[in-house]
Amino acid sequence: MIKKIFALNFIIVFSVFAQNAGESGLSFLKIGPSAKTIAVSDIGFLDGNVSSVYYNPAAVNLNNTASIMFSHQAWIQDLSCQVVGSNFILWGIPLSISANTTKIKDFEVRTQPSEKPQSTFDVNYFYGNLSSGFGLTENIYFGFSIKYLYESIFTDDATGFGYDLGLIYADIFENLNFGLSVRNLGNMNNLRFEKTKLPSDLLLNATYKFSVESASLEIIPVFGIQNYFDAEIIHIHFGSEIGYDKQFFLRLGYVNGIESRNISFGAGVFYNGFNLDYAFTPFNYNIGNANTISLQYVF
Repeated sequence: MIKKIFALNFIIVFSVFAQNAGESGLSFLKIGPSAKTIAVSDIGFLDGNVSSVYYNPAAVNLNNTASIMFSHQAWIQDLSCQVVGSNFILWGIPLSISANTTKIKDFEVRTQPSEKPQSTFDVNYFYGNLSSGFGLTENIYFGFSIKYLYESIFTDDATGFGYDLGLIYADIFENLNFGLSVRNLGNMNNLRFEKTKLPSDLLLNATYKFSVESASLEIIPVFGIQNYFDAEIIHIHFGSEIGYDKQFFLRLGYVNGIESRNISFGAGVFYNGFNLDYAFTPFNYNIGNANTISLQYVF
């Protein structure tokens, strides 16, 4: 009975959370780290922003300034994530570090039908990430990320390591960057009897930037094609950010192939080195919405 109740809870959460990714686990690795990128369909801008490294580690080479970011995400089913990350250059080497803690609260334990559960427990996930890279040519960059992974479910836990690889062709045409990355390769130790499979995927994405100087507007459309190795569905991401006077930003995105959600949107403001961003992701089937807020400081 306990196993059935656990299974029911996980079906409810992960049928929404898993994004049709076959039999893999550790679905928290599929949620982007910042409100800025989640608002445009959870696809990265190929620029030097600290959150862009999550989508393609080669983006660490595009960073020219140091920055630090904190995000809080409140998702459906009492799922919450905290992400902290930083980009900087040390001894001429571009580096990015980040950490993510994700918790799903109050899974109920019942051995028989009852009004109140006998007890509850939390599911916890964590990753710590280090990224770096170098230029292969004047416009082509390579990057890699190494991740320490941890998961804890009821009385069991497991650790493992993952890694990402990425390439970026910057200015393939003026202001157009093209990226290719393979993410979440690696292995976990046994979680009691079985190893949890990482949600490995292939991601191609592009970022273009153009300005309307007469109106002080800067428009950055993004596009991505994503395929999880264990899934047949190919997700198409597209979205755009419109910035006014480099201070106020509106964002909108759409992704196909995810039954529970498609649209996301958000806004942001930049003042005196601080970026404050918000993203809203509505879910179908009346199961709730996701809210993400990020604060970033650029030194």
